[in-house]
Amino acid sequence: MTLDSLKEADTVTGIKQAMKAVRRSRAAAVFVADDADAHVLEDLLRACDLEDIPVEHVDSMAELGKACGIEVKASAAAVLRQ
Repeated sequence: MTLDSLKEADTVTGIKQAMKAVRRSRAAAVFVADDADAHVLEDLLRACDLEDIPVEHVDSMAELGKACGIEVKASAAAVLRQ
């Protein structure tokens, strides 16, 4: 899954919302920003690993926020299953 797919997919933005989607088995993939604090992403990455949800890395939080169509930075986003 590519960063461009965020623009057309049904998504949730932010670590808390992405974690909810993962725990509820609604996430098809998760995107995380490489410049986000590692300890902030730790639980989300662990949950993705346990649920076998692919994780895509993005260079920056600004780039991820822009791809999600928001005007602020984002540490994480999840693409929801159809």
